Amino acid sequence: MSLLHLAVLSPLLLAILIPFLHKYFKNIHTGWFLLPLPAVLFAYFLQFISTTSHGGTVMETVAWISSLGINFTLKVDGLGLLFALLITGIGALVVLYSIYYLNPDKEKLNTFYVYLLLFMGAMLGVVLSDNLIVLYTFWELTSFSSFLLIGYWNHRERSRYGAQKSMLITVFGGLSMLGGILMLYIITGTFSISETIQMSNEVVNHPLFTATLILFLLGAFTKSAQFPFHIWLPDAMEAPTPVSAYLHSATMVKAGIYLVARMTPVFAHSGTWVWLVAGVGVLTLFWGSFSAVKQTDLKAILAFSTVSQLGMIMSLLGAGAAALHYGTIEDGYYIVAVTAAVFHLINHATFKGSLFMVTGIIDHETGTRDIRKLGGLMNFMPITFTLAIIGTFSMAGIPPFNGFLSKEMFFTGMLRVAEMDFFNMDTWGILFPIIAWSASVFTFLYSMMYVFKTFTGKYQPEKLEKKPHEAPIGMLISPVILASLVIIFGIFPNVLSHNIISPAMGSILPSLLENGEGFDVHISHWHGPTAELFMTIGVIAFGLLLYKFMPKWAGIYSKLPSRMSFNRFYDRGLELLELTSKNITKSYMTGFIRTYLVYIFSFFILALASTLIFKNAFQLDLSDVAPIRFFEVVLVLIMAVSAITILFAKSRLTSIILLGAVGYTVALFFVLFRAPDLALTQLVIETVSVALFLLAFYHLPQIRRNEERIRFRATNALISIAVGAIVTMIALSAHSNKTFGSISEYYVENTYKKAGGENMVNVILVDFRGFDTMFEIAVLGIAALGIFAMIKLRLTRGRELDENK
Repeated sequence: MSLLHLAVLSPLLLAILIPFLHKYFKNIHTGWFLLPLPAVLFAYFLQFISTTSHGGTVMETVAWISSLGINFTLKVDGLGLLFALLITGIGALVVLYSIYYLNPDKEKLNTFYVYLLLFMGAMLGVVLSDNLIVLYTFWELTSFSSFLLIGYWNHRERSRYGAQKSMLITVFGGLSMLGGILMLYIITGTFSISETIQMSNEVVNHPLFTATLILFLLGAFTKSAQFPFHIWLPDAMEAPTPVSAYLHSATMVKAGIYLVARMTPVFAHSGTWVWLVAGVGVLTLFWGSFSAVKQTDLKAILAFSTVSQLGMIMSLLGAGAAALHYGTIEDGYYIVAVTAAVFHLINHATFKGSLFMVTGIIDHETGTRDIRKLGGLMNFMPITFTLAIIGTFSMAGIPPFNGFLSKEMFFTGMLRVAEMDFFNMDTWGILFPIIAWSASVFTFLYSMMYVFKTFTGKYQPEKLEKKPHEAPIGMLISPVILASLVIIFGIFPNVLSHNIISPAMGSILPSLLENGEGFDVHISHWHGPTAELFMTIGVIAFGLLLYKFMPKWAGIYSKLPSRMSFNRFYDRGLELLELTSKNITKSYMTGFIRTYLVYIFSFFILALASTLIFKNAFQLDLSDVAPIRFFEVVLVLIMAVSAITILFAKSRLTSIILLGAVGYTVALFFVLFRAPDLALTQLVIETVSVALFLLAFYHLPQIRRNEERIRFRATNALISIAVGAIVTMIALSAHSNKTFGSISEYYVENTYKKAGGENMVNVILVDFRGFDTMFEIAVLGIAALGIFAMIKLRLTRGRELDENK
């Protein structure tokens, strides 16, 4: 195993040790044991910049299921490295923040950090895997670990609800993506992402292309909270603030963005991909920003803001994919959209991560996140106020912060979409810049709401649970670092251009590289009096007007029908699904074994009979069958008479005796066929079974045969005869279609030679089928322990009842 594999798996390995460290070092906050790992991993991944910035990649493989083309292959290229740095860098800052945010006396820190490490390792596996099956494995692990993190405060009903919703929606998308992966394998014959990209032309021209594309996008859209799957993200805010800062701003929700970016070289040659990704992205952008304005909880504002920003990045990836469709750079018209997507991916992680931490500080120091109760905190929390100004102004796209630069490039990308002519939709393309501009107005509006309704205005101490004061220095370090990056990347944006942005773009658009090393990316603040600049001025001016006169128009939100909300559809859908499944279950779970056997044997008959008919599998060849002897005929008649008589027996005891007669007759068959071991086993089992049946059934009431309706007997007779006929036909067909010699010859030749035993049956059970026998014995042992436990429990309860009397 390489050092790269160890780096990816190290969070999962450390998760095993966390409970022991928490137990034996109770005086030390568990987070301190965790903090060095993401910091070391961040430093480790930094060394790959020199390779990826020159167009190189690093690939390491460990064999897993090679026969199926599934290997644990890790690949570090520009795109994977960008996400790995975000996961480890933001992860280190979140762990540091959580040390001061979470109270070790009130929280179960061992479980929290185990869940966090599971998530960190899963995300690294997703972004660095070059094998689609391995990627899917880590993908589902992110859903599982995020479910645990969102429901960390499991004593809260809303936390459990949010965790369940995120799990159901993201796992649905994950299973859809798995279907897409299998279809892609049918098309290409490989699970390797690198090889699949090389075969993109075959993928596009295959009949399964559209279905595969949609299934992959379902996985990406659900994970990245795209419309209409966005409803899980606001409810996920019930998680602790460090979780929100990590999962829902920088990492988990970016997994869908990563998947779209990674698969763009495969699918983007089709206009379907361009319009779906760009269209869903811009719709999500608008709906998220529009919904954020009506929120009163700071975390809820940031939740819908995250939905909006993810839509913005998604729309940029869709617009940038047009470059692959046209097959030319076209003066950078479409390349700029991919540049903006990668740049805003970084920017969003910095300003949104700091804002989530600021929200946690406000909640921690005042006891509330409700903006209706907050106000005037600027004088009490000046550092936090400064951090909020930097984060919100960047989110609103105000210079000189980094969000302004990526928003200008976003406007450029949307203007380019208006010029596309895919599917004769050139006239509809103008909607993209219009919707983008409108969404940006609402983005500006909720950004101003966040900072000014919280830190300015009237101070309301009577509505606060605590007297506000500045957070401790330890809680401020992480948001200060992120806010500093907001400023640095805003003033010196090209510090990322060559080393980070260009290599990532090369992974997204590999066929359009200008040279062997990457794209020539240059980001600047001033481009003259362009349309983008006037759009930004319009956003600020109109946004200020909406903010000033908000009480006069905010009533439109109350006009929206609450019954038509997506959350209501989700809740009603779950209720309907539960009710339907309950009714279906009641229809066949009658409590009668006879009913269950009817279902089982009916399916048995249907499946096997249809196979015999459609495959023309029934054959009859009795040329090598041994002659039937007189004694065998007698035994068959005894068995038949005993079995038929059971049907007419009026006593359970009589039925048990007749059933035993059938079993003992089978034992006689084994004697005739010279199989004494089997005969002895059959005799022992029949004796024990009959004795136990007699003991149990003696205490049951008499059978009332005359109360049974004849139609049940007719159904049972028909099914019984059909099962017997099907099994007989299969046995005869199997005997008549022998394509190779019996395995018995192998045992005859090798029983003594390889196992050193003369009793063939014993050798088969102990040596050739040793594991099978061992597990059968284990099952019997477990059953014996269970019986012993139940008997002991019954005796204990009996003694307790006697003592109470």
